[in-house]
Amino acid sequence: MNKFDNKTIIRRYIEEIENTGDVSNIREFISEDYVEIYEGKHYKIGIKGATDHVLGVRRVFPDLKLTIENQISEGEWVVTSYFVTGTFMEEWFGMKPTGKPITFTGVNVDRIKDGKIIEHGGAANLLDPLMKAGVIIKKE
Repeated sequence: MNKFDNKTIIRRYIEEIENTGDVSNIREFISEDYVEIYEGKHYKIGIKGATDHVLGVRRVFPDLKLTIENQISEGEWVVTSYFVTGTFMEEWFGMKPTGKPITFTGVNVDRIKDGKIIEHGGAANLLDPLMKAGVIIKKE
């Protein structure tokens, strides 16, 4: 059993993995059975998928900094509200980079089992920040 409470596990994952891009210790935090939840569907991506996700986000936003605002924990579940800053430097889902910084907010919902993250889902408010950065252009 992990010696940390569930909120601490998520906080350490954000600080040590997501905010640095150093995935060498990702196995300490992510379960072999790790699942991403997107639009109500469960995708078993495991440690490799989690690693690819972190490295992909860091490629697009190399100076990414995720700051936790609040966390709530109940049982196996941890909800984390956060804000992110990062400079949009690489193409992302067909969107051309601007080299401009963006800031956005989001909420993650994670499930911890046996001291490791086994499920992750959430939502980020990206539309307005991407419009302000000129990534998405509103047509008149």
